[in-house]
Amino acid sequence: MRLEKLICAYVISLLAGLAVLVIYSEIRSRRFGPARKQDRIFRCERCGSVYTDDADVARSRCAQCGTLNEPFEF
Repeated sequence: MRLEKLICAYVISLLAGLAVLVIYSEIRSRRFGPARKQDRIFRCERCGSVYTDDADVARSRCAQCGTLNEPFEF
């Protein structure tokens, strides 16, 4: 075998091993990581601030001015 082919095979095998490790790590983090919560988006009627709160909250208080707001619907 020529030297160029050996070096190319070595680099490709290292990159393939790295790709396998990245995929395995991503699968583990999704399986054992905390589930994402669906938040509601709120926009303050008084100051215009946009913020999020839990999905089970019907009205949320603005962190900037303290006004209670309804969830923002797209």
